[in-house]
Parts: sequence; C-alpha cells; structure tokens
Amino acid sequence: MEEADELKLMDTRRAEWEGQCLRSSLEKCGLDESPFRMYTPLDRSEGWTFLGRVGWPGEYPFTAGTFATTTLEADKTRRRGSAYAGYGTAEDTNRYVRSLANHGFGVRKKPTFAFSLPTQCGYASDDPLARGEVGKVGVSIDTLRDMEVLFEDYTGDDDLDRIQPTFIINSIADILLAMYVALGEKRGIPPTRLTLHLQNDMLKEFVARGTQIFPVRPSMRLVRDSVVYCTKNMPLSRPITFCGDHMREAGATAEQTLGFAFANAIAYVQTFIDAGLDVDDFGPRLAFLYFKGSIDVYKEIALQRAARRMWAKIMRDRFKAKNVDSWRLRTDWGITMKYSDTTKQRPLNNLTRAVVCGVASLMAGHDCDVRPPFDEPLGLGHSLEALQLKRDAERILKYEAKLGDVIDPFAGSYFMENLTDEVEAEAWRIIEKVEAMGGAVVAVENGYMQQEITRSAYEEQKALGTGERVLVGVNKFLGEEELDVTIARTLGHPYNPRTRAAAENRQLANLRRIKRERNDARLRRSLSDLKDAAQDERTNLIPPLIETVKAYATVGEICASLKEVFGEYRPATI
Repeated sequence: MEEADELKLMDTRRAEWEGQCLRSSLEKCGLDESPFRMYTPLDRSEGWTFLGRVGWPGEYPFTAGTFATTTLEADKTRRRGSAYAGYGTAEDTNRYVRSLANHGFGVRKKPTFAFSLPTQCGYASDDPLARGEVGKVGVSIDTLRDMEVLFEDYTGDDDLDRIQPTFIINSIADILLAMYVALGEKRGIPPTRLTLHLQNDMLKEFVARGTQIFPVRPSMRLVRDSVVYCTKNMPLSRPITFCGDHMREAGATAEQTLGFAFANAIAYVQTFIDAGLDVDDFGPRLAFLYFKGSIDVYKEIALQRAARRMWAKIMRDRFKAKNVDSWRLRTDWGITMKYSDTTKQRPLNNLTRAVVCGVASLMAGHDCDVRPPFDEPLGLGHSLEALQLKRDAERILKYEAKLGDVIDPFAGSYFMENLTDEVEAEAWRIIEKVEAMGGAVVAVENGYMQQEITRSAYEEQKALGTGERVLVGVNKFLGEEELDVTIARTLGHPYNPRTRAAAENRQLANLRRIKRERNDARLRRSLSDLKDAAQDERTNLIPPLIETVKAYATVGEICASLKEVFGEYRPATI
C-alpha cells in the first residue's frame, strides 16, 4: 500500500475509533474528553524522514546524539571530576577540594571553582559594598596572590599544565584568565600548555543573573578579547560556555531558554568572526552549560534533541563551519531540574526528582546525571551523605537499570518526533524575532529578553499559587498524615561554619598585607596602561591585564580603571 493511501486509511480509522471505542470509554469514566493522547504517523511533520530529521548518533543533524558512542565511564569521570566548590579564602577552598578528593570525589584534575559574590561583581574584599558577603557563596579572589594560594599544592603530576580547572565567572572572566596565565608564567609554564575553561557568558548575566559591571557592548568586547586570546594562545582551553540554565532558573520556558540561548550564541560567534577568527578555529571549543529545566520528562528530552539539531544547523548553514566538530553541541550535563524547584519541605523528595531527571538524561542521549543533591535548598555546600546518594543513584540507573544501553530510545517515536519538531519550531520563532530587532545585543539592551522571561516567571509562580502546577509537599499532599523523612548526618558540614564566618577578616588581613608589600609605582603604571588600551576598541585587553595582575592590582582597582573608559551598566526599564 502506498504511504498516502495508508495515511488516508489511518485517518478514517482514527475517526471511527474516536466515535465508537473512545466515546464509550469517556461515557463510562464520566469525561467529556480524554486526558491522554495517542500519536500516529498522522502526527509527523510534512516531509519527515528518519535520515533528514534524526539520523545516526554522531552525524548530522545529531538529533540522536552528539557522538556515535562513548566509553561507559568517560562522562562519569568528567562529571565527578568537576565538582563545584568554593567558599571563604583561597586557603579554605584549597583545603576543601583536598577533602573532597580524600572522600572519593576526584576533583584534583578538573576542579570547578565558585567565586564570592563581591569577586563576581568586580569588588575587592575591602570595598564597603562587599561587607558581609566576602567568601559566603564562593572563594574570594582579590589579587594574583589569592590565585597562587588556590593552586599552591597543584604541583608535579597535578601542575597547571596537567589539570583542567573551570572558573564559573563572567564579568571578570578576563581578569581571572589573566591571573591564571600569570601564575603559569611564574611556574615557567607557557599559555599554550594551559587548559582553562571559563563560563564567560555575559549576555545571560544581563538577562537573568545580574553580576554585570559594564554596559552590554564593552562586555561583549571583553568576551571577544578572551576568546581571541585563548584561540590564539591557549588552544586547549574552552574560553566560553553558553548558558541557558540561568535563564531557565529566572523563569524562562523551555522554548525561550533554547531560543534565547541560541540567539546569544549567534551574537557571540558573529563577534568572534568579526574579530578575524575562522569559525573552525574556535567552533570545536564552544560548549553549552545546559538548558536545565523541569521534570517534565518528555518535554525535556524533546528540548535536548531539538537543541542538537538546531546548533548543527546554525554552525553548518549560517556560519559555514566545515569541521564536523564545530557542529556538535557539547554540554557539561544533560537534563537536570531547576535548582530553584528543590524544596526545603520534605527535602528527600528532591532526590526522587533528580532521579527522574537522570532517567530523562539517559533517554535524551546524555550520560546519567542525578543532580542536584537532595540538600541543595538547605544551605550552601552539599553534604557528603547527599553526594553519596546522588552518586549511587547514577550507578543504579546505569548499571542496574541499564538505561544507558540504548542511544536515543525515542528515535522514530511518533510522539517524540512530533514534540521535538514543536519545540524546535517555537525556538526558531523566538530566534527570528530577536534577529528581526537587530540580534541578541539589541534585545538585551532594550530589555526585550528580560521582559519576556519576567512575564513567564510570573505565569509560573501564579500556576504554583493556584495549584495548577503541583509541587508535592509544597502546595499539595500536605495532610497531617504525611511524614517528613530525614536521614542521619554522620559527617560534619562540608563548609565549616566557623571557618566561613571568619573568612572575611582573614581575607581582609591578607589583602592589607599585599597592599603593603606591592610596588605602587608598577601598580599605577600598569593600571594607566590598561586604561589606555581600553580606549582603543581594536586592542586585546588580555596582555595588559596580565601585566596589571602581575603588579598585584586588586579586582576592584582593575574594574574601577575600566569603568572610567566603559562606564557602568544601567538596566533598561522593563
């Protein structure tokens, strides 16, 4: 039978089924319409073919997977090695990372550092605006001396040219990059042998997170300078990681997250090309943090499949990348829930939620990742008990349930292919709207992205308030018979509370000592040279920043000098 004839027959049979079998069931259940839906070949997009829309894993259009295969432990080693850590002073964080390694969380080779809020926002610890925040949400880095302490026991087989640290930093990414390069030079290690991964996604800071310092266009210049510098001098590094998850945390829908993240990425890639780089020189080093989201399993799987297909199309067709590795969408993690959706009420339910996401992640073509640990909403620093449960859940899903044995198990599913097409179509519509107004930079400057995400956040919160969206133990299933289950804590808090409370005074003492001992004439000269370089749009600021950090300028002093040239960001009214 010809396909057209078969589809016509199927349409006729569906009408008969709805009029007889389905109607009878609805009458018995007292329903006007079914809460469920059945998908068939009638729901496929026009012109849909397996090779055109799905293909093989590791090949264009990458719907089924970024790579054809991977070793069973490859991604797991990478993720366990990138535990996110940082609090107090550099010395405190150094000690904490060592303790994680001692408990089996292999973070020596691939540490990921969180930074103090004043550091993220370009303030030194002795700035009045930093008071009370030093070392609270990450490690405080004021000068090159802090970077030296942070990495002081990374020597021998763990020296800087043998590790792959990640800095979760944006507004001052160029400054911390300069510090790391300067630290390498002090050890006789040239930049070409260093590997450093930066978040460095400034556009999402304006849209969703809020640690921006300078206006949008100077911020884009700083991103450009670090990417150009790393492409030419640190080819092993990943100088930028595009972030959709922060927009999702701020309230963006799945489709908005995908559309805005890709619109931002398009703006970045064009900026790097305009700076003289060939797309295939940096394309294989681009990555996305993740798109985060909900535990709506089907929607999140569809989002991941659509994302891989869209990025491949953007890089191949729009930017004419020739290297297949430039087409691959690399993500640090797969599907995870929004951390803001974790609950203090009945917190062990967060483990169940994270396991659901781990299942979805495996089914979406990623390695298994069960995150966040269940005690995420209970305070900074995950307990080792929570980390153990997280790790064991991943092992159970992979080795006992064997959910990782099949790549993209939904490939060809009438339902999943339809949903993937729907998510992709809406994301393209959002991208096209952003492009029509002049691109992501304009859409951030005029407040469009911020306004759209704010609207979605309001609708989401309203749905929680009305009960339309259920959050177990928060707005439903709250009866007196419900139990609040806890686990015994056998180990102390990972972030020593006394150490954390005293961190600010110790950091201020360290900073006072550095300011006494540094060469003030060299400091003033380097800051002056940096300001002169900033006035020339064509000058890459990484080399003068390296000289400035070598003079032990503080993060605050460097940002103050750049503010004199760039000004400060003032948000659009939304």
